[in-house]
Parts: sequence; structure tokens; C-alpha cells
Amino acid sequence: MIRPGLARLAAAGAATPLAAALAGCITLFPAEKPVQLYRFDAQAQAGPGGGHAFAVRTTSTEFDPAAAGDRIMTVDGDQVGYLEPGRWASPAVQLFDAAVAHGFAGGPVRLVGSTAKAQYRLHLGVSRFEARYTSGPTAPPTVLIVLRASLERQSDLSTVDSKEFQAEAAASDNRFGPIVEAFDQATTKVVGDLVAWVDQAG
Repeated sequence: MIRPGLARLAAAGAATPLAAALAGCITLFPAEKPVQLYRFDAQAQAGPGGGHAFAVRTTSTEFDPAAAGDRIMTVDGDQVGYLEPGRWASPAVQLFDAAVAHGFAGGPVRLVGSTAKAQYRLHLGVSRFEARYTSGPTAPPTVLIVLRASLERQSDLSTVDSKEFQAEAAASDNRFGPIVEAFDQATTKVVGDLVAWVDQAG
């Protein structure tokens, strides 16, 4: 079972006798197990939409600093930790931005960079991106994602609309695979809701 904060200590203790036995020897094997890398994605993708196509300017998503890196953040009551020894393949904020871009692909809304011409500007902020252990450290956690979006008219920077999106997905087991699947499900939900909202608001 995954127990935040314990896996690293256990690995370090197990490696000590091995390091002593191999002192002075040449080996091609690492002293510690390689870190497993994971990634999440949004499976939702924009439909054809009912209105005209338009461009939206975006920037990097503002992300909770504790969860923005490559460590998988956990919350247990008032304690914040990270799953060990797994990591995201890239910083979570980069993976999330890629999931948003994938979600809009093929639909009427075209996301463009900060220097391109666009009719609207989209600001995104993720305040929660975590696996929550509400039933103890050995029970399967529930992934929580909270996304705040604001759509502005580029001509005068007036706010067209703003909305908060939230998604929860329960992991089927307290292992990396099911937990990452729960992040997939929650990301798919918030990105799908975001895409539909931008299409309608624009």
C-alpha cells in the first residue's frame, strides 16, 4: 500500500546493507530502484459546437504551488504530503495545460498564444490538485481538482463570465495506477466542463 512519506524511508533503509556489501565493487545497477513516472490527460474533447469559431488567448495556468511540480500531492486532514517514490513525468501544471489544449482541439474555440490575435482572453487557476485521504492513510484516496476560469473580452478587457469547476474521482485502490486513473477522470471532467462553458460564453 502507498503510505505518503514512508516509502522513501523504507527504500533508504533497505539500500544500506546493499551499499555496504558492494563497497569497492563496480556495478552497472543503480543503488536505488528507478522512480516510476506517470502522466494524466483529459479524454474529453470539444464537439463541433453550435456557434461560430473564435480564438481565445491563453497563458500558463496559475497553479497551487504545492502541487505544481512533479510530485503527486496528498492531503490527510491538515497534513500535506507526497506519494513516494512515483513522480509526474512533467510538472503537473504543464501536464494540465496540455490536457486543456487537447480538450479544445477540433472544436470551434481555437486556443492561441499570448502574442496572437484573439477575440477573448482566458485566465485559468487551479487551487486544488490533490489526492485526499479522508478514510486514513491506507484507504484509497479521492482525487480533488478545483479550477477557476475567467473569460475576458480582448477589446476592452471586460469580464464576459467567470466560473469555478470542481471534480472528484475516487481511486479504486491505494496504488499508483488507480490513483493516476482517478486524476485522469477528474481532469477529464473539469476540462470537459471548461470547454463547454467557453464555447457557450463566447
